[in-house]
Amino acid sequence: MTRISSLAFALLIITAFGLQSASAQFPIPDIPRIKKPKADPPRTAGSQSEPAPALSAGNSAASPDQPTIAKDSIQVKAFTNSSYRKDFSVWSWVPKITFRVNGPMASGSQLSVEYLVPGSAPVKFDCATQETQKDHWSQTECGGQALSEDKNSTYTGPVNFAIKMRNELAGTESTLFTGKMQVAKARSNESGPQAANHFVYYVDHDWNLPIGYIFYEPDQVFGWNLAGFRVAFWVRGDTGRLEPHLFYQGKEVGMVYFQGERVSKPGCGEQEVQNDTTHYVEDSLLQKAKWTRVKCHFPAVKSWDKTPGGRANANEMFMIASNPGEYELKVLWNNKLARSIKFTVGADGRFDNGIASANKLGSDRVIVPVQILGDQDGPWNRAAWRTEAFYGHPLQGFTALGAQ
Repeated sequence: MTRISSLAFALLIITAFGLQSASAQFPIPDIPRIKKPKADPPRTAGSQSEPAPALSAGNSAASPDQPTIAKDSIQVKAFTNSSYRKDFSVWSWVPKITFRVNGPMASGSQLSVEYLVPGSAPVKFDCATQETQKDHWSQTECGGQALSEDKNSTYTGPVNFAIKMRNELAGTESTLFTGKMQVAKARSNESGPQAANHFVYYVDHDWNLPIGYIFYEPDQVFGWNLAGFRVAFWVRGDTGRLEPHLFYQGKEVGMVYFQGERVSKPGCGEQEVQNDTTHYVEDSLLQKAKWTRVKCHFPAVKSWDKTPGGRANANEMFMIASNPGEYELKVLWNNKLARSIKFTVGADGRFDNGIASANKLGSDRVIVPVQILGDQDGPWNRAAWRTEAFYGHPLQGFTALGAQ
């Protein structure tokens, strides 16, 4: 076997990832428990194991038999249109929204969104909806370019919105979520007198920056028996080059080499969410009104090894469940230290700090504070998380690190 083929083989073994395939309706899977000498502890929090969540702040459904909105799945954008009331010299916007619904959602149900621009009549539009069983979820996206021009607006400032559900078969209607978005605008990158009123609109998402997530995902081959460790956090502007480094008790872990070459290097190449503008903005606007949530993968860091013949802490892999204590993720962004995320793993392998469960976000991830270091994000509102997080539903028990 040549050196190149040996390296390729090692990479296939070490870097197997657990990426879930997308479908219209998703089950919420059961998670294996971490073994103890005599008994199994409860399921590990933060590893996509939770049942459909209870109602959360902003979720207004009155009955546990109704669906709920996963609060941290909601993403609202301002979609810029190149006209306003048939006038192409003025640009305007309409909302575009994506969100996840936790079942049950009965047949005949119809999701809709209503938003209210101050001084105007409420604007309503329907979203693609499908029947969803209990302990399953589905995702939908609506608004934006699909909306008619009479729904356009040039307003900037706070805008209230609501996610609703009606069922003509049952004769019912309910509000599932209420929130508030902050709409802002910037000049386009066009020049000349004809572009004087060509403003690009966007929703301000500075509140996202101090909020990060840690969680497990099933391995592509071995499933939850060899679940992988993941981290997700936000950056403002172009993502550039991101290099994550995980430390346990002050020492970097998850480093595996083959014939003198590292084969388990982690990365943050996956962009989970992009909140950016529909048109180019002027060059003077720093970070271009763009927020991106990236997900980092650690090929040689696993939750545990429950595969046949697996070991608690193999030389090739670092097992979090076998190494309780203090952890820190440090992220280099364009070769400069830009993020620090600290968390603690308990004796049973759990790292839930209680924030996500206390706020009933409707997600299976653990929320952690993210310390923003350096100036690559540009000037940003360090106090936004206090009032604007999750569209007007800030987290209980959460304190941003180094923020005002």
